[in-house]
Amino acid sequence: MNKKITLAKRPVGLPGADTWNLSEEPVPQAKEGEAILKTSYISLDPAMRGWINDTRSYIPPVQIGEVMRAGTVGQVVESKNPDIKVGDYYTGWGGVQQYCVIADKGWHQVDPSLAPLPTYIGTLGMPGMTAYFGLMDVGQPKDGETVLVSGAAGAVGSIVGQIAKIKGCRVVGIAGGKDKCDHVVNELGFDACINYRTENVRKGIKQHCPDGVDVYFDNVGGDILDAALTRINRGARIPICGAISQYNSTEPKGPVNYLSLLVNRARMEGFVVLDYAKDFRTAAMEMGGWMMQGKLKSKEHIEEGIENFHETFLRLFSGDKLGKLVLKVD
Repeated sequence: MNKKITLAKRPVGLPGADTWNLSEEPVPQAKEGEAILKTSYISLDPAMRGWINDTRSYIPPVQIGEVMRAGTVGQVVESKNPDIKVGDYYTGWGGVQQYCVIADKGWHQVDPSLAPLPTYIGTLGMPGMTAYFGLMDVGQPKDGETVLVSGAAGAVGSIVGQIAKIKGCRVVGIAGGKDKCDHVVNELGFDACINYRTENVRKGIKQHCPDGVDVYFDNVGGDILDAALTRINRGARIPICGAISQYNSTEPKGPVNYLSLLVNRARMEGFVVLDYAKDFRTAAMEMGGWMMQGKLKSKEHIEEGIENFHETFLRLFSGDKLGKLVLKVD
């Protein structure tokens, strides 16, 4: 049988358990040109909250009754496609379910002998690509500049900071909790990290970024974005990756200090990683090289059981995780 999580209703605010429906149905059978993938790991990302809103966005919303959209990685167990072999591993948009139908389009073969499977939905997957292109294309860091990263202990932020260090920048993170800040500095090599739970963020930025901020990579929005805007330098670049502080808010808060962009001739720009799909392989090869050299580290927080999807999903917003949040499928 195939256990799957479907969208039962559209939530207001933080999703409750009744947002989802857990059901079972027979495992699908492959038709000509198709294969069946048994899911090993499911990626949980903050963007999933936006995908269940019935609003205009960069990607159509998940419809009521549909399998919840998610990136996955798994092994082929049946194939009627000569180009897809039983036993091989693929990653793509399989959704929150134990089995899915795949074909050539949109799926990419991966090698578990080169990296652990969760890495392909983390550092070498969508979060890693988001970090790479958001920083390199939108942020355009230069040697010697100061890069500030919110959500610094998360799947994207942790990679952003490490790439910025590779590029010769001074890197300051913002994270919630002493353990996360210690991890960011001691394990990932950031120059400093501000604990927003116990510190005044604006004062922390002033202290740790004495020469101002050239690139602010924003994953959280809200008050932290406003604090960062007060310290940006002339010509600063601010990639808008996400706003996790606002996703479950019934009254979202936009930036108040946006005129700092005018004063400093700075640029705040949103981006969607899917727009860079044609260059994913090139980026993954470069990042894989950094991993082989020990310059780029990958950290996954793994929970188990598709039945625990809702509780695991909520960890995205409680902060009760470190690194990339992954659900292991039984």
